Amino acid sequence: MSADSEPPSNNTTSAGLVVAILAAGAAVTAALALFGTLHAPNYSFGLLGSPADAFSTKSTIATGVLGLALIQVLLAVWMYGHLPGPTTTPTLVRPVHRVFGMVLFLTTLPVAIHCMFAYGVETTSARVTVHSLAGCFFYGAFVAKMIVVRSRSLPGWVLPTVGGLLVTLVAVIWYTSALWYLNGFQPPVG
Repeated sequence: MSADSEPPSNNTTSAGLVVAILAAGAAVTAALALFGTLHAPNYSFGLLGSPADAFSTKSTIATGVLGLALIQVLLAVWMYGHLPGPTTTPTLVRPVHRVFGMVLFLTTLPVAIHCMFAYGVETTSARVTVHSLAGCFFYGAFVAKMIVVRSRSLPGWVLPTVGGLLVTLVAVIWYTSALWYLNGFQPPVG
């Protein structure tokens, strides 16, 4: 560095880190989408049993994941002091948030593995396309969130934005799969 040059500003460093994080998430999303597009579906691939039980099992798991995601939002809001009441956060909130997050992520894996190997990324209808792509985006967003959580030099809006994206993706995935199944293979009316 020459005597006339200045070190990069914190905003420049943060912007570069955000771009790198977005690139990492995009790479995971693209890799999953590419695999799912190129992979030949195996409709006989079962999930915890026979393929016939897959819709019911996946819908139950997805509903549990949605519940865990909502608990994660509540814990995050509590952790950052945005709930009414006492201004101190109990010391257990952060570790509980981490454990629930890990359980949530691990719970998604059997469903994602089944979807990827049994169906791949399909574009047979708008619902299926949105569901397939939201599933790929979920894992890209998860990778981005894990990087964001470890970084201390990002603006305060980044973590809640990525966390909110994850919860939104869980809701979209649930809406386009479990709710569709639970509603008799029909989109909800109303």
